[in-house]
Amino acid sequence: MITLTGKKISEGVAIGKLAFYKRDIKEIKRIYVKDVEKEIQRFQRAKEKAVSELKVLYDLSIREVGEANAAIFEMQQEILEDPDFNDKISSLILEEKLNVEYIVQESVDILLNDKEFQKKGYNKGHEGDVRDIAIRLIRILSRSFKDKMFMDEPFVLAAGELYPSDTVQLDKTKVLGFVTMYGAINSHTAVLARTKGIPAVIGLGEVLKKDYEGKTIIVDGYEGKVYIEPDYSTLTKMKERRDAGVHQVRNLERLKGKENVTQSGQKIDIFANVGTREDIENVLRSDAGGIGLFRSEFLYMETGNRIPTEDQIFQVYRLAAESMGNNRVVIRVADLGGDKMAQCIDLGRQENPAIGFRGLRVMFEKEELFLEQLRAILRASAFGNVALLLPMITSLEEVIRAKDTIERVKRGLKSDKIPFNASIPIGVMIETPAAVMLSGELAREVDFFSIGTNDLTQLTLGLDRGSHRLSKYYNPYHPALLKMIRIVTNNVHLEGKPISVCGDLAADLSMTEYFIQIGIDELSVAPNQVLALRKKIRDIQ
Repeated sequence: MITLTGKKISEGVAIGKLAFYKRDIKEIKRIYVKDVEKEIQRFQRAKEKAVSELKVLYDLSIREVGEANAAIFEMQQEILEDPDFNDKISSLILEEKLNVEYIVQESVDILLNDKEFQKKGYNKGHEGDVRDIAIRLIRILSRSFKDKMFMDEPFVLAAGELYPSDTVQLDKTKVLGFVTMYGAINSHTAVLARTKGIPAVIGLGEVLKKDYEGKTIIVDGYEGKVYIEPDYSTLTKMKERRDAGVHQVRNLERLKGKENVTQSGQKIDIFANVGTREDIENVLRSDAGGIGLFRSEFLYMETGNRIPTEDQIFQVYRLAAESMGNNRVVIRVADLGGDKMAQCIDLGRQENPAIGFRGLRVMFEKEELFLEQLRAILRASAFGNVALLLPMITSLEEVIRAKDTIERVKRGLKSDKIPFNASIPIGVMIETPAAVMLSGELAREVDFFSIGTNDLTQLTLGLDRGSHRLSKYYNPYHPALLKMIRIVTNNVHLEGKPISVCGDLAADLSMTEYFIQIGIDELSVAPNQVLALRKKIRDIQ
């Protein structure tokens, strides 16, 4: 038995024969051309055909993985139709006087390192999409039309790397799981694998050899392990794990549409946490009651050196609002800083970032960033049931200052005749001991509350939750923390305001009964934790 270790991107266990993905693309030769104009015309025709194919793929993807994930192929169309992309390829053909297939093949790395290209965010996290486009163009230009990965029985797919257009078209009745040599855990391929529910491990490197073709393989998407020609003991163990996983998922799926109510009749709402547009579709699939926490900082963390524009942020918020219909979408102003650093925003060097320049402090000092965030959130409020959440509150003055800024933005939108919900609910995060002690006063100033247990725990205990050395001292069940949660809940309810828990403790099933007992109104968890939490609630006496 051979054991390989990679990166897990989609949970589950797959067992079957291994088949390598064979792209039917001819070897691209370097050929000098006399008629460069003709070569540019060939490029334009191939580009038009590629755009047409992507439109078909987009329609297919909406049915397969939902609108949020299908947007990947809209973005690929945008790249193909981008004047800078076209000018770059055309210029290279003119300068090098080489065949377009070769130019496209060699231009990928040039484009990914191009400053203008980087400014548009096409490089950071989307390298696979750019290479996917190049492969599509080369296939069209070289008249290679079929990719081969067929076996008579269901199989486990192997590849150097799979691109989004490959992944979205995988037939789940044939492809049990997949493994790759390369790839990134935050790529669109990873997102699509999770959405389609295909167990997958990537980044195995060169140890994934073509010699393994046809051999029995186990993909353990829970641990990021791959077993080639497994022994009897491993095979038996992994079959049991696979069957248990399938059985559990099927049982939980039956809870869709059911109420989050205990056997004694106590109800509590379950919402989902998201960070990117790709997460939105998972909320719909999870049957959550809405989005309890949209972590806006991730929109800045995934764009590299380029700060996303107000309109780009608004489009993601709008998608969330429209996708949720009447269900609430709580959008938190970006909590940048601490362990959530964005390459595009310089926060300076900090000795202790967890208690340094972060959250609202960043927004107050970088006001233009704050104003764009607020404008995007308010604009999105015209398209659904949107609420606005302020992070890392430590004083009443901060809330009043933030509300004054919100009112200023409202006046600007009204002047520009841009629609928004003038009565948008405003809430605050309880993440600091200061906010706990002021929760009564804060409850008279805002509409709702959300407890971030991760930050509240580390700030209460005075330790960094990311420190391995301090891990033995980190106690998420510390009596002081539980008492704080109870105090805040009582203070908020005295003012008739709702309160949720959105940190890691919200998904801790050992804490569910306690939260219900003290009167927490809502728990917000990762989409894939919704149904397990619902089951726990329904099992409580």
